[in-house]
Amino acid sequence: MPVPPDIQSPMSPRMSPSRRDVLASIGVSALALGAGSPAFAQAQTPQAFIQSRLGDGRPFDAAGVAELARQLSKQGFSPLPSDLPGVFANLNYGQYVAIRPRQPFTIWGGEGRGIGLEPLHRGFVFTNQVDIYLVEDGAVRRVGYDAARYDFGGLNVPANTGDIGYSGFRLLATSPEGRPYDFAIFQGATFFRALARGQNFGAIARALTLKPAEARGEEFPFFRAFWLERPAAGSNSITLHALIDSESTTGAVRMTLRPGDMTIIDVETSLFPRVNLEHVGFGGIGSTYFFGPNDNRGTEDIRPGVFESTGLQIFNGKGEWLWRPLHNPETLQISAFVDNAPKGFGLLQRERSYEAFQDDEQRFDRRPSLWNEPLGDWGQGSVQLLEIPTDSEVNDNILAYWRPKAAIAAGSEFAFAYRQYWCWTPPERPPLAIASSLRTGVGTSGRRRRFIVDFTGDILGTTPSGDIKAVLSVGPGSFQNLKQWSYPERKTVRVAFELDPGNENACEMRLILEANGKQISETWLYRWTP
Repeated sequence: MPVPPDIQSPMSPRMSPSRRDVLASIGVSALALGAGSPAFAQAQTPQAFIQSRLGDGRPFDAAGVAELARQLSKQGFSPLPSDLPGVFANLNYGQYVAIRPRQPFTIWGGEGRGIGLEPLHRGFVFTNQVDIYLVEDGAVRRVGYDAARYDFGGLNVPANTGDIGYSGFRLLATSPEGRPYDFAIFQGATFFRALARGQNFGAIARALTLKPAEARGEEFPFFRAFWLERPAAGSNSITLHALIDSESTTGAVRMTLRPGDMTIIDVETSLFPRVNLEHVGFGGIGSTYFFGPNDNRGTEDIRPGVFESTGLQIFNGKGEWLWRPLHNPETLQISAFVDNAPKGFGLLQRERSYEAFQDDEQRFDRRPSLWNEPLGDWGQGSVQLLEIPTDSEVNDNILAYWRPKAAIAAGSEFAFAYRQYWCWTPPERPPLAIASSLRTGVGTSGRRRRFIVDFTGDILGTTPSGDIKAVLSVGPGSFQNLKQWSYPERKTVRVAFELDPGNENACEMRLILEANGKQISETWLYRWTP
């Protein structure tokens, strides 16, 4: 399926149906083949089960969402409804984005609540039906579909379409100037995204990640239903509840979203595994790194860089700040940063200059950084980083998440929580010099590669240049010609060296700045591959 570089859709503004969307659509369907339970389907479908307990006209109980997940976990897996009337069954991109509301369809719009809700139509790669319920005055009301609300462009839509539901929704906030703007989108699998005021959509979060990059295939859990509490007037926040389902597990999620100059989302999740969850990810973040100063892959693109995130930042349980620049490799690369009780991790966009991208449409300089702050002790595990080869900027080829060391047993109940910051710069950052840029190029001979790493920070403007020392380690392989230059007026230290990989096809590097035996920079990490 050809995928356009960017969607400017009234349904999904600036949301590209890239690798994440296609995989979510294809992956869920593939898992569903033969996975349903006939006995359960004959007794009661999941949709009917939800309706009978927390459906239209029922009183809402937040604990009831977890109870739904608990009960569904004891039944066989049943896929989301994906059947659509023929006119919507095989929409291409152009047909999908041509579907527009005849009038603004913003729930709670004009009520002075600061936040509105717009359901998203089904079609294109977003075929699965997700039930959307509103919680108002303690009671549940389902958002029903009405074809009369839409102008379908050139599609010949019959009058008796029926209630086909929606594929997700977007949330709108109100700017200080009184203008509405999109700040969050929930659509496809358990994907959701948000942004800070003034940004473009970029990185995408996952409420749950299962078995990524495994030979037997990734499993894509999905949101089966949402319950959104009507925001209190002037509160500038909204709380939603969601039911997760997949072949391996069910789950209940509660999120509180607060848009603004930094959009904050608190996420609380309870899992009810059907099978042992041996490879599960919390706080998953997807992003795109096509090429940049450290990785141009021989492209003839007129832009100097195309990436939504510069690197992976980790604040580990030992209090060390790690920085790992991203890379578009020739082969799949999986990195694990072992830790205990992490303090935070995220994919950050550190490059905020227009000149770094020269892209007037995508504006990668305005993409959000996404920082996850665990709430409570996440125990032993590792931050996993997947870097997937891509030859297109529409593919999300980067995935980062926390993987607990111990499996989560079938039949157990497991809870975790974290806070997300969708931001320009995370609220917590290294009190040290940071790695502000990286460039690589051909070395002096053979397979050698030259590296230049710039560190920037206030401490570099006040520390005598003679006291600063670059400390580099490489393994396997070796390095030569390690040099450094200090520029106190720019609060910058530049480090240059040559990597000699020998016959190796992967070399790990670690670089820090020290002064009088004390580390004064974050820890720069990088994996070289051919």
